Formats: sequence, C-alpha cells, structure tokens
Amino acid sequence: MKIASHFYNRTTIERHSIDMRQFIDFRQSILPDGMRIIEAYNSSGLSFTLLPDRGLDIWSASYKGIALTWISQGSPFAPDFGQSWLQQFNGGLLTTCGLSHVGPPEKDDVSGEFRDLHGRYSRLRASSISVDRHWYGDSDYSIWLNAEVAESRLFGEQLLLKRSYGLELGEPTITIWDTVSNVGDQPVPLMLLYHFNLGYPIIRDGVRLHTPSAAVLPRDTTAQAGYQRWWDYAGASVGYSEQVFFHRLKSKQNGFTKAMIGTDDMALALDWESTSLPYLTQWKNLRSGIYVNGIEPGNCIPEGLNAARQRQRLVMLEPGQEQRFAISLSVVEGRDAVREAWAAINQIQDMGVPVANCHLDDYFAP
Repeated sequence: MKIASHFYNRTTIERHSIDMRQFIDFRQSILPDGMRIIEAYNSSGLSFTLLPDRGLDIWSASYKGIALTWISQGSPFAPDFGQSWLQQFNGGLLTTCGLSHVGPPEKDDVSGEFRDLHGRYSRLRASSISVDRHWYGDSDYSIWLNAEVAESRLFGEQLLLKRSYGLELGEPTITIWDTVSNVGDQPVPLMLLYHFNLGYPIIRDGVRLHTPSAAVLPRDTTAQAGYQRWWDYAGASVGYSEQVFFHRLKSKQNGFTKAMIGTDDMALALDWESTSLPYLTQWKNLRSGIYVNGIEPGNCIPEGLNAARQRQRLVMLEPGQEQRFAISLSVVEGRDAVREAWAAINQIQDMGVPVANCHLDDYFAP
C-alpha cells in the first residue's frame, strides 16, 4: 500500500521541489576498504544497501528503523575466493546463489572440479551500473538501478546476468528483474536461488510462514522432527540445528505465486513468477546469535549440481538462450493489510494450480 500518496503526486512535488532525490534515490559511495555500496532510499520508509562488489546483492535493510535482516560480524566482506563461502557470508537481505551450482561443497562427478557452497555468484562484481527515473502520469514515479554480472571462465561457462532493482515512490516494495543469458557456445547448467535472509525482530517467537503449498517436504530427519510445526517460528535457542523444508506450491493462472512471513501486525511478502522459479526452500535457523532464516525461491533446490543432474532436476541453458526471473519483496504493515495478503495466499491455495516443473518426488512427508 502506498504511503501518504496525497503527498507524492507529481503536481504537488514539482511545486515544492526540483530534485526527486529528495524523496527516492540510489546513492553510490565507496567504503574505506574500497568496496562500493549503493544506498537505496524511498520515502515509503524502506531503505537498504546494495553491494556491487558482491553480486549486487542486498546487505542491510530496514523499514521505519526496524531491521529486516541479520548481518554477520565484520560484514560486508570484500570478495575473496581464498576464503570459504561461509567465511564470506555477509548475511543481508538477499544473497544470490548460483549461477551454475547451489548446494553443499562438492567435487564434480564428471570433471573432478571442486565447487564451494552455493556457487561463485555472490563473490562476483557488477559492472555497467546505471539508473533510470520515470514519472507515469501524475501519481506514479519509479526508479530503476541496472547492472550486469558475468560468471565466466576460459573454456568454461559464459553466463551473463542483467539485474534491475525497481522502487516506486511511496511503496515499501523492492522489485527484482533478472535475465540470465548463455553467451558462450556450449550448454551450461543454470542453478539460481534467491536466498532472502530474515532476522530479528521480523522473525521472532510467534511468527508464522504462510504459503499456498500443495505439499511441504522435510529435507532430512532433522527437519522431520519439526515437520508438524514447519510454519511456526520460536525465539533463539543455543545449539539449534537448522531445519530445511521444500514446498511444492500452487500458483495463479498467470504463473505468479506468493508467500508471507510475519505476525498479524507486520509481515514480509514475496511474490514471484513460478514458471521460472518453481521451487521454494524454507530454511529455519533459530540458533542463538546467528538467528537468520531463509525464504528462498529458486529454479532449483540447494542440493548441488551433482544431485540435480542425477535426479533430473538440472536446468540447462543452451547457447544463445536466456531465462528471465521476476520477484518482489514487500513490507505488509497493519492488521488489515496483513489479512488482505493472507487472503490472497488462501485464494491461491483454494483455487490455484500446482506449479509446473517442480520435481520433488524423491522427498516424502512423514
């Protein structure tokens, strides 16, 4: 819902200000260690920090001063392939996993190549950064930040991701449009997962996850122990063992689906196009101090390239082929707005169709 929309029509704004950066902007700067950052500001109350040197992912984020995510000690870290993925994990609202491997560290069954956890993407640098600004009529103003991230190596994969972040004046929503192209001459794997990391106080005791799920499937015996309350979140506890659940979702006729996590008063909602992102992974990590939980749409589950290939879940991108991905994250504030979002999810649950190309037959509910 647009915040104080009567303040933000074009006629009124242009009578009082000559520079829209007063109300909405992407502000680029450089940290003392040389890392680039881009601060996203919107009069809706939503603000966040992008890291161009870490895949243009989202680091810190807040809404009206309320933290939305967990961040790790000392972050943000400059990209360093000499350290492990876990040592380089910034936390942050979005960590993109991929582009050709998502899952545990592994040695390739065919080539013998070693792959670290969740692939290389989050340590790649963005280039060709630009900003577009537009009024649409008298009431709608949007700003888009665009960039490119290449994952490539000689005699190997040649992937190019073009990413755009969109903000609309007064709307507490982040829209992400990604296009991944195979600009090489050989087919390559494409594994892409949007690792949205949510922390305290958005996640706390009593928070619930709402999804239009046709089935919810625990990853392993640890998750099976929490299966009866997969939707329910508790406070932090010492030594908590992570639980992971895979969701076979339903979607609307246009392919879009939705999930929401929060309380009756405030929540975060994800909307995405399920044709290209048919899987949803739920990561519950209620461990004391590192209380960070993931809601993760993807074109894969985090099982690794070897397993995806063996179980015929692996997506291949042919030379010259591209795939597009659309996803948005919104703050839902107030009991009426939360009830409305919940009703939309229930409608998909009742009237939606199972998402196509979601192959989870080797996982079973207890």
